[in-house]
Amino acid sequence: MSTLGRVHGLERVESRAGLRDFLSLTDRLHDPGDEPPRFVPPLRAQVRAWLRQGVALYVLRRAGRVVARTTLHTDAALDAKLGDRLQLFGLTEFADDAAEELFDAVCAAGRAGGRRTAFGPVSLLPNQAGGVITSGFAERGFIDSAWNPPSYPAAYEAYGFTRRFESDTWICPVPDEPVFAFDDARVAAEGLEVHRGDRRRVAEQLPILRGMLNAAFARLGYYTEISAAQLAAQTDGLAHLLDEDLLLYLTKAGRPIAFVLCLPDISEFVMRVRGDLHLLNQLRLLATRSRHRREAVLVIKGTVPDEQGRGYMRLLSRELHEGLRRGGYHTLRSTYVERTNPGSAAQYVAMGGRPLHGYAFYAKDLT
Repeated sequence: MSTLGRVHGLERVESRAGLRDFLSLTDRLHDPGDEPPRFVPPLRAQVRAWLRQGVALYVLRRAGRVVARTTLHTDAALDAKLGDRLQLFGLTEFADDAAEELFDAVCAAGRAGGRRTAFGPVSLLPNQAGGVITSGFAERGFIDSAWNPPSYPAAYEAYGFTRRFESDTWICPVPDEPVFAFDDARVAAEGLEVHRGDRRRVAEQLPILRGMLNAAFARLGYYTEISAAQLAAQTDGLAHLLDEDLLLYLTKAGRPIAFVLCLPDISEFVMRVRGDLHLLNQLRLLATRSRHRREAVLVIKGTVPDEQGRGYMRLLSRELHEGLRRGGYHTLRSTYVERTNPGSAAQYVAMGGRPLHGYAFYAKDLT
């Protein structure tokens, strides 16, 4: 990731006070006291880590008051994937009357750096987090997903941004009865074995998941390969939250071929603490984690390319839903699924699910 210096009216965050102003903007824009609360703030520890790593965070001030914020960064792997020179921006929030000034600055930074396209919001990449919801504004957000008011897509599009990778998040009831069938005679005949998560062995299981993840998603337009370090950062603390029945992967003759990862939905807790999972709040979360095991978030699932279309995800889905029922969960949410990938969404339809939020990233030609 490269970073930029001071640009076009934006003030770079370089102090604790600046970071506090950056983080607290959404406390005013998206009041967590709203009923029902809908915005899930980013984890403050993650934002601090990005700042330490040199990711450039900026705020826009008027009369000393922050009215907008963003990151500005680039990524060579995503440039290569999309065949472009992208000015990436993320964690992007703004008061309605500050949108044009903020977008002016983002685009000016891109042109100054020789970028051809402004693309975002991504934190820090589209396969990590980011995006804008384009419908479903009355529905709350959740971990690893976005929430914003309806003014956001309107502001992007009024400025000349266009939608990329249009998608939907999904919400599904956990069925009382199994809805996915799989011929169990195939289990022995094909050497299939379902493996579950293990809090004591998460460090050993993550590399297995990473290999399948990179293979399964390589063909998606927005996806760049996740490194071991990136996956470790994204799953930091996973062992403490993991419900072992909700992390599953399938081997065929010993070879990992498919996986699914769900987590208990801690979004409402994160809303209450405004993203600040300091040690005391972590202990509070652990002490009350049983309260957060009524709803779950399907973070990611996939099958390696040469084994797709053979029903293996139906086997994992059957086992996952049994784990959800056994654990007392009643609702499953899913992070965004591209509309060009109806096969992945079909499983949610089979569960009686529905799209929750329309979802998109935005791009603008800078040339």
